[in-house]
This record gives sequence, C-alpha cells and structure tokens, in this order.
Amino acid sequence: MEPPSPTNRLGFEIVIICALTTEADAVETLFDQHWDDDGSRYGKMPGDPNSYSTGSIGRHNVVLAYMPGMGKASSAVVAANCRISFPNIKLALVVGVCGAVPFVPETETEIVLGDVIVSSGIIQYDLGRQLPERFKRKDTLLESLGRPSAEIRTLLAKLMGLRGRKMLRSKMAGHLAKLQNEPELKAEYPGVANDKLFDSKYRHLSDGKTCAECKCDGQVIPRRRFDQGIPQPELHFGLMATGDTVMKSGEERDGIARQENVIGFEMEGAGVWDVFPCVVMKGACDYADSHKTKAWQRYAAATAASCAKAFLDYWVPSTTTSQDSQSQQTSTVKFLVPYTSNPDFIGRSEILDTLKKRLGHTQQAVGTSQARMSLCGLGGTGKTQIAIAYVFWLQKNYPSISIFWVHASSATRFRQAFASIAQAYQIPGYAESKIDVLQLVKDWLENKDHGQWLLVVDNADDLSFFSSGPVDTTVSSVEPEDERNLGRYLPECAHGAILLTTRNKQVGIRLTKGKQPIEVLRMNDDESEQLLRARLEGTKSTSTELSTLSSRLEHLPLALAQSAAFIQETGISVAEYLELLNGNAKDMVQLLSKEFETVGRDPETLHPVAQTWILSFQQIERQHTLASELLSFMSMLDRQDIPTEFISHWSKNGKDGRSRSAIELTEAKGVLKAFSFVTEVRSGSFDMHRLVQLVTHKWLESRGTLGQCGREALMTVSRLYPLCTYKIPARCAEYLSHANSVLQFSGIESEDDAKARGLLLHRVAVYLKTKGKWIDAEKLSKEALQIQEELLGDDHPSTLTIKSKLASIYRSQGRWKEAEELQLQVMEARKSNLGPSDQKTLVSMANLALIYRKQGRYDEAEEIEGPLLTEITKARGPDHPDTIYSMMSLASIYRNQKRFEEAEKLGVQAMEASKRKLGADHLQTLSSMASLGLTYEGQHQLEKAEKLMEQVLETRRKKIGPDHPETLKSMNVLASLWKMQGRDDEALALMKSCVEARLQVLGPTHPRTLASVSILQEWSG
Repeated sequence: MEPPSPTNRLGFEIVIICALTTEADAVETLFDQHWDDDGSRYGKMPGDPNSYSTGSIGRHNVVLAYMPGMGKASSAVVAANCRISFPNIKLALVVGVCGAVPFVPETETEIVLGDVIVSSGIIQYDLGRQLPERFKRKDTLLESLGRPSAEIRTLLAKLMGLRGRKMLRSKMAGHLAKLQNEPELKAEYPGVANDKLFDSKYRHLSDGKTCAECKCDGQVIPRRRFDQGIPQPELHFGLMATGDTVMKSGEERDGIARQENVIGFEMEGAGVWDVFPCVVMKGACDYADSHKTKAWQRYAAATAASCAKAFLDYWVPSTTTSQDSQSQQTSTVKFLVPYTSNPDFIGRSEILDTLKKRLGHTQQAVGTSQARMSLCGLGGTGKTQIAIAYVFWLQKNYPSISIFWVHASSATRFRQAFASIAQAYQIPGYAESKIDVLQLVKDWLENKDHGQWLLVVDNADDLSFFSSGPVDTTVSSVEPEDERNLGRYLPECAHGAILLTTRNKQVGIRLTKGKQPIEVLRMNDDESEQLLRARLEGTKSTSTELSTLSSRLEHLPLALAQSAAFIQETGISVAEYLELLNGNAKDMVQLLSKEFETVGRDPETLHPVAQTWILSFQQIERQHTLASELLSFMSMLDRQDIPTEFISHWSKNGKDGRSRSAIELTEAKGVLKAFSFVTEVRSGSFDMHRLVQLVTHKWLESRGTLGQCGREALMTVSRLYPLCTYKIPARCAEYLSHANSVLQFSGIESEDDAKARGLLLHRVAVYLKTKGKWIDAEKLSKEALQIQEELLGDDHPSTLTIKSKLASIYRSQGRWKEAEELQLQVMEARKSNLGPSDQKTLVSMANLALIYRKQGRYDEAEEIEGPLLTEITKARGPDHPDTIYSMMSLASIYRNQKRFEEAEKLGVQAMEASKRKLGADHLQTLSSMASLGLTYEGQHQLEKAEKLMEQVLETRRKKIGPDHPETLKSMNVLASLWKMQGRDDEALALMKSCVEARLQVLGPTHPRTLASVSILQEWSG
C-alpha cells in the first residue's frame, strides 16, 4: 500500500544516506513515488546545508540524503543536519558500496563481489591509541559505537533465519532486475572473469591502473561459487568495520577481520550511528585490498539499493507519527541538537558526573523543583564540548527525554532556536506573524503533558540580554528593548532542566537563580596529551613535545585543537610548531588567530582562540567601561601577582581626572573575574592568563591604544615603586616584574612621560645595584641619566643624584676611572650649587674618598675623609648612620696605611655604634664587622678575625642570599683566613665555591673574579 504524501517534514520517518551519486541514483530509481517532481516541496530548516530527495518506498515515506563527500565526518554532518530538518526520523539506512572480507571469519563462508553485507553492528577499527608496541582500539561502552536498537536487532534476527533470508533474496532479485532494465544505471553483472581474488600478500603492481592494464599475475584464489556459473547476490549479516581511510591492504584486512570478526570495510556508518538508529547495507565492490577497481561499483550499488528496498518491506516501526493526530505528533520526543558526538572528546569525567547528579538525570523520579546548572570558564576551556558530551550521554541512557539546543550568543539566534522548537512540535499558532514565539514555546514546555526535557543554553555571555534593565550606568545595549531580558522566557517547571554555558560567571549565577557555576578550568597534563594525540593521528611526536606544547598553550582545549589543526593542515611537525610558538609575542598571537574547524563548534561562530576573547573584550567594553579600562591597564603589568596598590592608585587617578569609587572598582574587578580573565590568587593580588594578556595587547594595538595604556601603567608604577635603601624592602622585589613590563611597553610622548620613565629607571637601577646586578643596573641608570639631562640639565639636583648612583655602579664593577670622573662632577656641582657643608656635598665627598681608597690612593682618601668625619659628626651627631659610615671609611684607610691601632679603635667604635643604632643584622653593621675583621687579620689576630667573618658570612647568606657579591666577598676573606690558619682543605673548598659563584654572578672579567681565580690557582699550584 502506497502512503499518501506527508503534510510536512514531520511525516518522514526513514532516511537513506548515500556517499556517492552512483549509490543515490540506484536508490532513487527504486522510489515508488516521488514527492519532488514539482520542486523542493518540503524544504528544510534554516542553516541546513544538505540536499534531499523525498518519495515513498513501499508503505514508507522516505528521505534520500546526499553526502558532499565520503567519510564519517561528512556523514556525521549530513545526519546531524537531517535530524534538525526531519526530527521524526526513526531509522537510517546507509546504502552504497564497500570492501568485502572474502571469507567470513570462523565459518569461512565465501563473499564474492556483488554480495550485500548488512550490519549487525559497527566496529570503528581505527579509533584508539597508538602505543609504542601496538595499536589499542577503544572498546569501552563510552568510547565505542553501541549496538543497534532492540527494534533493529529483532528484525535482523528474523531476516537472518532461513525463511527470512530466502524471502529477502527473492525480493532483492526482483528489484535488481528493475534496476538492470534502466540503461543509464549500467547495473549489469561485470562477469566472473573480472572477479579475481589474489593472495593477501600479493600487491597490485601499479596504482591507478586495472589488474589487466598492469598485468597482475599473482596467485588467484579459487572461488567455489563460480563453479555454478554466474552467482546470484547473496546476503551476509555481520559486523562492519568503519574507518576514516580506504582499506587497501589484504594482509591488514585479514588481520582486522580475524581480530574483530568483521566481514566488510566502509567509511560512513560511524558518522550516522550515533545520530539515528542505523543499519548499514553495502554491496561488495572490491576485496579491500590493493587490487581495487571501479568496474563493480554500479552493480554493487544496485544490489545494495535492492536490498534496502526489500528490507523496508519488513520494517514496521513500533511507533508511528499519525498525520491526523496532532496530539500524537507533537508529543514525540525531540533531539534538536545541531552537533554530532565528538569522538575525540577527552576526560572531564568529574564535571560530567557532577552534571548528572545536579541536573537530576540519575534519579528515578522527577523532583518538585527545577534543576538549573551552568558551566562557566574562560573562552576555549571546552564548555560547549562538555555540554555536547552530556546531551549524547543523556540521549543514549534516557531516550524519553527531549533535548533542545539554544544558541544564546545573540537575541536573534535565541529567538531562532525557540522558533525551531515551535516548528518541530507544530505548536498551534507558531507560524502567525504576530505571535510571541518565545512565550509560546515557554508555555508549551512548561506543560507537563509534553514530557521531560533538557534545554541547553549555549554561549549565554551577555548579561544585558538576560536583564530587565542596564547592568550598570555604563551599559549601552546594542539590542532593541524587546530583545532584552530573555531570561524571563526560560521555562520554569520540575519536569524540565536547564544547562547553560557561559564565559560570564555573573550570567551563570543569575540565570540559575543564585547557584554557583561549575568552573571549567584548563585540562590536566594527561588530558592535554590525549587530546593532542587524538587530533594529531598520523603525526609523529614525543611525549615531551606534546607536554611542552600543552604547557605553552596553558592546557586550553580550544588552543590545543587549533594548534593540532594548524599542524595537520600545514604538514609541519610538533617540534616545528613549537619553534613558531617560541618566536615573539606577535607570532604566538598570529597562531592563535588562525581559523579552523572541528566537531562541536557553532558554524556561525567558528572563531579562533584570539577572536573568541576579543569578542568578550568588546562585550565587556559595551557593558562596563571601567572593567574594560582596568583589563587594559592590568595587561600592561606582569601577568602574575598584580598588587592591589597599583589598581587602587590607577582607579583614583583616572585618565578623565575622576576618581572611581570603591564600589565601582569592586564591580569592575568582579566583571573581569566573572569572565575568568583575571584570578584573585591572594588578598588583593591578581593573576592574568598569559595568552589572554597577549591577545589583550593585540586588541589594544588594533585600536591604537596600546601606547596610551602603557603610559598610564608607567605613571602608576613609577609613583609606587619605592627607592631602595640598605634595608632592601620586599616591595622592590615584588614590584620589579611590573616595572620591567611597563618599561618595555611605554613610549615617551610628553614631558610627564619622560619624568615618570626616568624616575622608574633610576629606582629600579638602585634596587638592582643593591642585589649585585650591576650590568643591568648600569643600563637602566644610563638611560635615566640621559632623560634627566635632556629634561633638566647637567647640574640639576635630580640629575646629580642619578649621576652619583651611576658612579657607585661603576665603582662596584671596579671601573675606577669612570667612577672617579662622574663623582668629581657631582662633588664640584654640589659644592657650587649647595655649598661645601651641605649634606649632599658631604656624601659626594665621602663617595670620592671611597673611590680613592679602592684604588690604593690612601693619602688622597684620608685628606677627604678625615675632615669629612669631623664635619659630619658635628652636623649629624656621633650615632648617625652617615657618621658611622664615615668612621668605617676612615678606619679602612688607616688599615690600608698599616695604622692598625687607630684602625681598630675607630672600627670598634663604628661597629658598636652601628649595632646600637641599626641592629646587629643590618647590612651596614655587617660591613663594619667585616671591616674590623680585616683589621684583625692585618694584626694577625686570626681567631678574632675568623669569628667576625663567620658571623658576617652566615648573616649575609640569610639576609641578601648566598650569591650576592657581598656574600661572596665574605667567602673570599674567610677562605684566606683559614689558609693563614693552616686549614688548607677547608680554605681550598671555600675558595672554589667562591670562584664558581663569582664566575656565574660577576662574570669572568670582573676584578673580584680575577683576584679569586688567581688565589685559587696559587693554592692549587
């Protein structure tokens, strides 16, 4: 009985999917009725790229879907889109040609070309892990393709019986005869002479030619079925092997057949299997070996199409969609998800388990309240992929629950998704122009008679879409007023659940009515490596390379998938890709900006990692200007440990001159945390994702504001970076990375910019000098001096301060001539500007005396230092640090002049005063102790000298570190003391440690290094 034509697409319950036009031609020729003779009568859903033919076969209305190419990826896309346009499909037949295993494993039943293989199940033989010693196929329930539905299994059991098989063969023969009567199909039997099975080890001689053309002369395996003349096509029921590549190896074919018990090889079944209840029917056109030929394709396609039509005569679905019963039609369970399952999905089991529990899908009964959950995280962490994995798990385990997917990246797409639900259910009134389709669908889903459902709201990032009013005073929504507050249209009922994915934690909390989101963080090391191995199948790589790549891309799934796509498309190795990543920041951002496609990505928003984040930046800018400005400011600093002091200072000195309130600043920080762009790691301190920082710079550069933001950050850091003293405040170390960052980015466009840069350069140089990093300190100090001289002149007090510090840096490096020249300039200028008795003049005189002393010019040093001590003591008092320092300097001069008694007396006085005034572990106290120890050494009071030097070395190691130049100086002196005491082995070991450290810290040409090396050589000689 021929069925009437359906009134709409909901009347179709069977789809036949073909990869080749030859296959589709055979199927369409067997249509009993064609519904498309007057054009595309039934159409398709918006966004569905598929092409269809519709008609009837026997008593069934059938859709024929054409594939754009071969393979499971193509079939998966076709099936997923077909399910959207034809939501009532209950059976899919994948019909076409395949490679056959010539002998059925275990039974040794012959399969010849033209026979039809009907799948009792599918084995995805190339899905698994390539271990060093073997390939391990994924075969767990969650990883492999499941068995057919009970309805399909029972029908196959019937048709495999003697009578069922006989009837099916008879019907097939009749349908095949019809096809062979159609000349254009060219479906005639090619002849026994063209059906040659060679030994599995014999390889085809020349690719691209037939066996006759290249004269293949290997051993031909005899076939018993040919003894009876032209064989009639036989039916074989069994497992079908499916994969991404054409099987062209007889040996590999036989190995997989023995291991997996398969009888045929094809490429499309896996893509359809997870979308529809499915049977694969394919005619054998070759033996899955290297001797392939297209001569059998048309005949094999015809036998497969004949089998499909015969099969449908026996197909009676357990439930049908009545054309006359609106209530039956609209109560059908729907699965409106625009994606296929992702075979490369890795890990996230804890999140999936949490979803199952919190959404209530592991409970036996429906609760009394609605379950709502949100997945929240930085763009690219895999929120949508987790949601896809969840809905396919739910469909498989709870097929009575309808599942709907709503794109919420814009109000327009939100409305389109609701319209699709309305159309799928044929909700009365949905096509009326004046109807509010959002309210219509909401009311429909809240009706308990329409069954349980899950609504996935994907990419719900924009808070303004789901709010009844502005988010804050800076919001300027780009959507019309009636397109906002979409949250009110989310159905509220106990029989439905809602799962949201969002980059904005605030949206997640609001739409789930205050529930804390599930935070989707980056993958762990194992998950990252598994993802890369799955995406880089066929690409050689080591675990170390994959681990390095994962770390460089911060273990972000989207970034990892994007990198794998680039590697596959360009054919480069992982090592070569890492070289590209290791280039400058712009190279990395460029790689993160490359377009790519993968399973489970919205085709309308196929954005790479960089563009994904930039869209979020733009969204933040529209909704919360201060948050956008704060993100820009923070990106100019080092990405780790951004202090609250910087943020507070910046907010109080806004570029518009207005100080932001604490509430405004708290809200701004909250927005950035909600989008996961920054993380509060400890009270008031923030971290920024490294890749986010790079992409923020790209965004600012594209807007022409990178320089401006850099200068704003420079102003803040220059004002807050402290001037380091001997105490070495911890803040200098904490702020150093931020100072380096703003110095790298900021340019000079005004006098204020120059002053700020010069000030920061000087203060960082002072700190680096105290840490013994003299080369770095010199570089910064020189630039600071140049800026100050250009701005203020050579004799300005600020210029002289920097010049004096540069002289001290030269002095630390033993560059006496340069140090003396600069220090003389400073002293003369200060005498001229401030007078000979001014404090700063006296300091410059003391510094010059020190330079003379270090050069062995002790008399000149004493001429300055003697009167200077008297002057400073008179001006500052006997216990002032400057007085103590002058006493130490004069004592050192006496020591070098061999005036040991005077040196000891003054040295003891300086040490006691320093302990009393500054403390026993102050660095200046330690210097006075070291100086006195050298005096004792000169007097041969070695035990006293050793005691002081051991104490100084131990304290310096704790205070300033084991590798600081002053610590190494103490090691050098103590080693010499031990040598003088006859403790040769201890002295030699300590001097070796000192030399190794000085080579590393000071370099091989530094005077102190050379002196230590000379001593070591002498001792070792």
